[in-house]
Amino acid sequence: MREKMWIRMSGLGGQGVVTAAHILGAAATREGLVSTVNPFFGAEKRLAPAESYVRIDTSEIYERGEILFPNIIMIFHPDVITMGKCYTMPFFEGLQPEGILIINSNEFLNLDKEDLAKLAAIKAKVYYVPATQIAQEVGGTELSTNIAMLGAWLGVTGLISQEAIKQSLAERFGGGKFIASGTTAALDDTMKSKFAKTSQLIEKNMEVFEKASKSLKEFPLQA
Repeated sequence: MREKMWIRMSGLGGQGVVTAAHILGAAATREGLVSTVNPFFGAEKRLAPAESYVRIDTSEIYERGEILFPNIIMIFHPDVITMGKCYTMPFFEGLQPEGILIINSNEFLNLDKEDLAKLAAIKAKVYYVPATQIAQEVGGTELSTNIAMLGAWLGVTGLISQEAIKQSLAERFGGGKFIASGTTAALDDTMKSKFAKTSQLIEKNMEVFEKASKSLKEFPLQA
């Protein structure tokens, strides 16, 4: 793996950004790695900006809080970019050289030419995945968008096993005690209500995960 993987997840309230970070951090720990997870959000309301930060390393992690210099940025909604619904502007601020962007969108966005030039200058890689579309078509609910984004992350990095994600998903929705806020807990309950059994929730979400991991399209950057 990279020396360390610092991940910034940026999305909107109601997309499960906090849940995604928790599942990923727990999965990394299951693989024998060290991880820390920190959510960050202002007003707890739907469509408000929300971020989560996940640090993954092979040794002890001493840093906490906001990740200023990520090597992976995951954009859970196009509005983070097109409408500036982001705590960090521009949306890729601080991205390390040869860093990775994963954007949830059905099509390539019309990014600013200056932004594209900056991304090309640091030799970034930009990937698109139709995460919400996959969540709706395969999982039957847009609440699985966050799981699709995790699938895209694994498709790009290959860092941890799919089985570790599955086990962490089962832990989260099968009785896990992690609660970041009342809103996050309510979203978890809404997700559970979509399925008759926890096993069905896990099965469908893993189908979403697998589909997304194979649906990435790289955007060609030109210096």
